[in-house]
Amino acid sequence: MKTVRDGKICAVLFDVDGTLADTERDGHRLAFNAAFAEFGLAWDWDIELYGELLETTGGKERIRHYLEKYVPTELKMSGLENWIADLHKAKTKHFVALLKHGKIPLRPGVARLIQELRIAKIKIAIATTTTLENVTTLLKSTLGEDSPTWFDVIAAGDVVLKKKPAPDIYLWLLEQLGLLAQQCVAVEDSECGLRAALAAGIDTVVTVSKYTELQNFNGAAVVLSDLGELTKPFTVLVGNTHGSKWVDAKMLSKFNI
Repeated sequence: MKTVRDGKICAVLFDVDGTLADTERDGHRLAFNAAFAEFGLAWDWDIELYGELLETTGGKERIRHYLEKYVPTELKMSGLENWIADLHKAKTKHFVALLKHGKIPLRPGVARLIQELRIAKIKIAIATTTTLENVTTLLKSTLGEDSPTWFDVIAAGDVVLKKKPAPDIYLWLLEQLGLLAQQCVAVEDSECGLRAALAAGIDTVVTVSKYTELQNFNGAAVVLSDLGELTKPFTVLVGNTHGSKWVDAKMLSKFNI
């Protein structure tokens, strides 16, 4: 990884879905299906199909991709873009309800690392294609009501036009933080997210999720099972953690060339 001028990272940039929490299979997928039922659609995104659809980033983009591949006749409906937006809005409502009922916990090590970074005065930020409402609700339901204010910048939803794997959201985030890519480390769970971060010049730690564990993570600094807890260390899948058993600021700052 690139050398940080003072030997210390300045910011850690987190993806959300699959990274902070396993939101996809038992969160977003269920919310999409609930929205389909609400709209009177006989669609069912099962676990296997949803894994395929995840290759398209962004909820509205995912709906359009599904239409193009599986129900192309629906592409002819008038007001298609507004209909997709309304359907996605309904999906967000159902997803937020799942979060508020505590159905989606954070992944191992996430809460610990966030608190350690705050204590170390290292900036924390979010780079995600999910909506701002989804992000803030997840944070509030798992870390506390004021937790969204802990993050220096939250880049979410349609803040940029091109979604991951384009680097746009990371480039926007760097500009907002006033930092260089080599001063930051990204945490992602997918190949798509990794490609976005690397294209922006940001070194990346990958913590695989159920949907992404078989993806190609060439170029990642390390690939881990999760961020690790003090009582339950991570499993190293690829790379050198320099003796660390859980991800913390000290470990991240050792990733130098």
